Amino acid sequence: MMAGEIALLDAREEGVFARRHLLMASVVPLSRLELLIDDLVPRRTTRVVWSDDGDGSALRAIERMHGFGYQNVAVLEGGIAAWEAAGYRVYSGVHVPSKAFAEVVEHEAGTPYVSAPELKALIDSGADIAIFDSRSYEEYHNNSIPTAISVPGAELVYRFADLVPSVNTTVIVNCGGRTRSIIGAQALRNAGFPNKIMSLKDGTMAWHLAGYGVINGAVLRPPAVSEAGRQASTKAAARVAAHCDIRSIDKAMLSAWRSEAEQRTLYVLDVRTPEEYEAGHLAGARSAPGGQL
Repeated sequence: MMAGEIALLDAREEGVFARRHLLMASVVPLSRLELLIDDLVPRRTTRVVWSDDGDGSALRAIERMHGFGYQNVAVLEGGIAAWEAAGYRVYSGVHVPSKAFAEVVEHEAGTPYVSAPELKALIDSGADIAIFDSRSYEEYHNNSIPTAISVPGAELVYRFADLVPSVNTTVIVNCGGRTRSIIGAQALRNAGFPNKIMSLKDGTMAWHLAGYGVINGAVLRPPAVSEAGRQASTKAAARVAAHCDIRSIDKAMLSAWRSEAEQRTLYVLDVRTPEEYEAGHLAGARSAPGGQL
C-alpha cells in the first residue's frame, strides 16, 4: 500500500454506479467530468485511480484528464470485477460513507427518533413542536412536511435560539431519508440545548410512504439571527467543538497550509448559505452549503 493521497473515481453514470462500486469511490460521470473534476481534484499531481465495470469509461476518463494536465492517473486493472474476484467487498447505493457514518452516530449516541405516524399525530394534536428540514432550501422547496421550516444542517445550531425560545418545545429534524436528520438532531443534542430533540425516522420518504401529503413550493425560512441568538449559538458551537474535539486554526495556519498546496490538497469550504457566500467569502473557498456538506 503506497502512502499519500489517492483520488478514487468512477466514470460511470450515477444510476449505474449505484448498483455496485468501491466503497470510497466518488462518481464522476464522463458526461460531467469537465464540470466536476477541478472541484474534486484541484491538485494536478494527485494520484488518481479510475474504476469502472468493464465498459471502458475509466480509460476514456484518463484520456480527458491527461488533456487537463493531470500527471499521475491510472485505471484499476480489471475494474470492479477484479476487485470483487480478489475477495474485496463492493457496495450499492450512493453516498454510502456518509450514510454509514450517520448510522454509527445514531447507534453510538443513542439519537432518539420519531416515526412518521407519530409526527403526524403530534401535528394534528397541536402539540408544541418545531420541525426543521435540514436539507438544502431547494430540496425543501420541492417537497416538505407541513409546518416545517428550512434550516440546512450547518444552520441548525446557529439559528436554534431564535427559532425555539421555549425549552418545552419538542424539536424534530427531518431530511429526505435518514442521514442529515440524524446528524442534525445529534448536533443540536451535542450543543447542549435542553429541549427534547429527535430525528424523523426515514424522513420525507417515510412521510410519503405513510400516505401523508407534502407541500410543494414551501418558503418558510428563518429570520435574520438576532444578537442574542448569535451569542447563544457561539456558546453552543463551543460546546459542540469541546464534545467532538474539533480543532480551530488561525489565519497564519491557513496561510501555511495554502503554501503547501502543491504537496497536499487543501479544501476550504464555506458552509454558509449560497447568498452569504456570494456576498463575500475567503479567496479560494468553495461553497458547500450546510444542507449538502
